[in-house]
Amino acid sequence: MQRLFSGFAGGWPGAGLLLLRLLTGAALIHFGIAALSEPSPLPAIVLQSIGIAAGILLLAGLWTPVGGSLAAIVKVWIALSHYSRYSGDPWIPTVQAVLGAVLAMVGPGAWSIDARLFGRKHIDLPEL
Repeated sequence: MQRLFSGFAGGWPGAGLLLLRLLTGAALIHFGIAALSEPSPLPAIVLQSIGIAAGILLLAGLWTPVGGSLAAIVKVWIALSHYSRYSGDPWIPTVQAVLGAVLAMVGPGAWSIDARLFGRKHIDLPEL
């Protein structure tokens, strides 16, 4: 599983990744709920629901490469399809796709569930 992550940055870079995850996740959830509150065709509802699920994963920092990739794919699909008229400006899903792709490539940072589950473990060896 560690091959999916480029590293779990701590310090200031980790704080930056935490802010990026929080911003991207909150934006995915906010715009997804806003799009679902208006009447939309079923494919648009499914795409926005997947985007909301990806936003929840990114907020928690759980399965960040999966959540970021899902967000990028779904938001590119929305931006390039005629479903973007149901979500407003097509630049919003484009920016969300880029942010999701960045998180999928860079990783979640030290302050995430992924770092706790899949980060490097310290093994204490008994003294001989």
